[in-house]
Amino acid sequence: MSNNAERTPSQTVYDHSKINPDIKHSRLYNEDLAPLSPEDRTWGWFAIFNVWSNDIQSLFGYTLAASLFLSYGLSGWWVMAAIICSGFIVMVMVNLTGKPSVKYGIPFPVLIRASLGINGANLPAILRAIIGIFWYGVQTYFASTAVAILLTIIMGSSDATFLGLNSTAWIAFIIVWLFQIMLFWAGIETIKHFLNWAGPLVYVVMIILMAVIWYQSGAELLPAINSIFSSNNSYDGNQIQAFTAIVGTMVAYFAAVVINFGDFSRFLRSERDMRLGNLLGLPINMLFFSFIALVITAGTLVIFGEALTNPSDIVERVDSLPLTIIAALTFFAATVGINMVANFIPPAYDLANLFPKHINFRMGGLITAVIAFFVGALWLSFISQIGIVGFVNAVGAVIAPFFGILVIDYYLIKRQHISMDDLFSDQPDGAYYYYKGWNIRGLIAFAIGSIFSISTILVPVLTTLEGYGFLLGAALGGIVYWLLMRQFAVKPNEILE
Repeated sequence: MSNNAERTPSQTVYDHSKINPDIKHSRLYNEDLAPLSPEDRTWGWFAIFNVWSNDIQSLFGYTLAASLFLSYGLSGWWVMAAIICSGFIVMVMVNLTGKPSVKYGIPFPVLIRASLGINGANLPAILRAIIGIFWYGVQTYFASTAVAILLTIIMGSSDATFLGLNSTAWIAFIIVWLFQIMLFWAGIETIKHFLNWAGPLVYVVMIILMAVIWYQSGAELLPAINSIFSSNNSYDGNQIQAFTAIVGTMVAYFAAVVINFGDFSRFLRSERDMRLGNLLGLPINMLFFSFIALVITAGTLVIFGEALTNPSDIVERVDSLPLTIIAALTFFAATVGINMVANFIPPAYDLANLFPKHINFRMGGLITAVIAFFVGALWLSFISQIGIVGFVNAVGAVIAPFFGILVIDYYLIKRQHISMDDLFSDQPDGAYYYYKGWNIRGLIAFAIGSIFSISTILVPVLTTLEGYGFLLGAALGGIVYWLLMRQFAVKPNEILE
């Protein structure tokens, strides 16, 4: 019995025997971008769960969540509820963007060719690559802070600094940078196994850290959560605006992964695995994670008199050498894990998509690593000064319209049917050639959506909408795309697949 016959209609995988073998000679083709057949897919729901576990529980992810408890003057419980709400929203979004790649086995930069054209797809690929490389450098720095703790225990540290980092911190940064390159070079299966043990281990350590903080804080910790963050209010809006701003900020944090989730879902055996992995990995995972972050952040205020948002700093303050060593290793593993999946693999695909015959997946990864080295090196002394929350919102705003365009195009214009041959065809008669390889209508939709969403951050009169940049940009980009492309929507009786 064939793979298609064993699946329900909602889980149907494209029959790859229909693909014309001549596409291998196209300039748009290489083995890394080629559609994966069902028998080559080895990921199940647990792999996707751990993609999100490592993303959420990375040092940067924790720091962002902790900063949200301190920035909006809400009760800690309401901030926790907003984070969980964002988990449900992101789950719905990645189910939408991941489904076509489950069906066809193609990564994001190939899928987006159907919407923006075979050449136009390079625009989101370049922007996504830039964002991925930037995040890769930042996460490399955060992972190195955990390694620096271990090195300090072993060899101490010096007072002299360069770009805000002492010699120990520089050694840790270079170690992490090299380790990630070696892990990437080992291949996607090795990365999957790395994630599958790193994600659960982080939970164990975070629970232990929470228990230690809770014990040292005493019985007044939970009652204090209702008011302890309200005294730090620097937000001008009301409580509803604060709640929705937190939701928007957390959605924007996942923006890059939401856009290119197909880079991961292409490895899944079925759509059911994707949906289960996303359910467990996003709203349910964020329920537990946000509670842990809530308790630990409040506990640091109670114990130390100041909020510590970096877990590495918290571990340093907790006087327990075994916990320090285990936690440092675990934080390092979790942050490296998500860096591989969210910030290394996507840019490698995106760069390969620019010149498929000259840049393969590995070469794209090396380019990513080299540029990201300088981003991470400058993070502490310069880049971080612009503010974490503002940076996350700005990043999400720029690429937001691509989500709306991709979803509207695949579900409403193409009606969930794409020509694999045309995705790799550079001939003028190809379905996705449009105008010299560019879908001008798609570019207009992107321009309108991105200009509006980035304006919510840069234009003073629109700053009350800050935090909603990604959601607004995605919606506007999708609506404009639908208005411009609806005349080309496929009719049900035109579907030949």
